[in-house]
Amino acid sequence: MSASPNRVLVLGGTGPLGICLLRELVFRGHPTVAYCRNPSKVPEDLASNSLLEVVEGNMEDTEKLSQLVSRIDVVATLLGPQLGNAPDPSPIPGYYDALFNLMRQHSVKRIFALTTASLANVEGDGSSLTRLFLAGAIRVIVPAAYRTVQAVGATFRSDKPHDLDWTLFRIAHIPGGDDEASWKTDREVGGVYVGPIGPQWSVTIRRGRLARWLVDSVESGAPELIGKVPAVSGTK
Repeated sequence: MSASPNRVLVLGGTGPLGICLLRELVFRGHPTVAYCRNPSKVPEDLASNSLLEVVEGNMEDTEKLSQLVSRIDVVATLLGPQLGNAPDPSPIPGYYDALFNLMRQHSVKRIFALTTASLANVEGDGSSLTRLFLAGAIRVIVPAAYRTVQAVGATFRSDKPHDLDWTLFRIAHIPGGDDEASWKTDREVGGVYVGPIGPQWSVTIRRGRLARWLVDSVESGAPELIGKVPAVSGTK
């Protein structure tokens, strides 16, 4: 663990991956704030941990969000479109615009943000029939979600976060449970590939293992990933 634990703000932390991330952060001693619409979704065994502060709110409440950003060192955001009834156009790119401004205001530089492998035109990517199939399926079945992914990618790859240390990491299939036993088991499963989509990319990574990689990156700062859009998967 890092010598001085980072204070981490987690956005979108009540889904299965978010719960695994919260478990990994407090397991490794990081004071963590989970900002969420529905605090009741955080399991009691986790919510009772003294290192975790669960704050109810939404991304439109920039005053409350600003207060939280002022107290942390790193942002880890898992915000993404709701596949069933995603609004179109999505408010998520605008949320990031506001968040970038708050980070500047409070001198917070590092942000890790999640997106999916359906993000198009990423430098360094090779050909992948699997990736083309997945992206095509999302584009046809849930077009609003597909457009949200592209809009978030455009926001990060624009000049808007030019002075921030950002990483937009891409995932595809992330199976696994978020209960304590499943997280503990899955965090030990296999290695992690981080890089462009191509022959080494394996599509799947367990949620617990992904959370472990993300906290590794929070602790190290992952300078090699600043300004990058890597795909993250298990190793073949």
